[in-house]
Amino acid sequence: MHTLIALALASIFAAAPNALSPAEKKAGWRLLFDGKSTAGWRGFKQAEFPNSGWVVKDGALYRPAGKGGGDIVTVDQFDNYELVFEWKITKGGNSGVKYLIDEAMVKSGHSGVGFEYQVLDDEAHPDAKKGIEGTHTVGALYDLIPPAKDKVTRAIGQWNESRVVVEGNHIEQWLNGKKVVEFERGSDDLKARIAKSKFAKTAGFGEVSKGHVLIQDHGDEASYRNIKLRPIKK
Repeated sequence: MHTLIALALASIFAAAPNALSPAEKKAGWRLLFDGKSTAGWRGFKQAEFPNSGWVVKDGALYRPAGKGGGDIVTVDQFDNYELVFEWKITKGGNSGVKYLIDEAMVKSGHSGVGFEYQVLDDEAHPDAKKGIEGTHTVGALYDLIPPAKDKVTRAIGQWNESRVVVEGNHIEQWLNGKKVVEFERGSDDLKARIAKSKFAKTAGFGEVSKGHVLIQDHGDEASYRNIKLRPIKK
């Protein structure tokens, strides 16, 4: 089964960036980023896209290092789906993709709270050494579940391929064709992990069943492209 999934992912990422093949269109995939504009995105808890920090550059949503405009989110919200995206960072970089984001959980500010697929330079960023057994490293469910030890991360400056599957309470995170995290939303195990995490006092954390996809502004340079989503019918 995993071999078939890997082949399917290879087909998705082999296509021209920010485009859908006829097979993808037939399967129900949609582009969340067209490679040319910020259509479909806005600032977290904002009506419009930030006027600083994020730009479209070389077919990617690009966040240069320095002062930024805050996290960005999809205009639409989603519940059951398969999400794929490509990302790259520079040395010492830190970013992330969050999902099932409910903006109401944050009263003010431009940073969302929710499940986060960690994007990080494990070798050069100090946060990689924090957390518990790797819960702050690339591919982790940030601060909650470490990624598989046999994960494969590409060299800094190269594009990595990531995938998130949300199917009811079952959630998976993939990195470069390999599943690195798997969990059940609402399970006793996840509740125990949340209770030991920085989200322990965040009301409703882990309970959101439908929400925005969010790309994190962590102040470091990061690029995202080929962001696609396929709804899973229940």
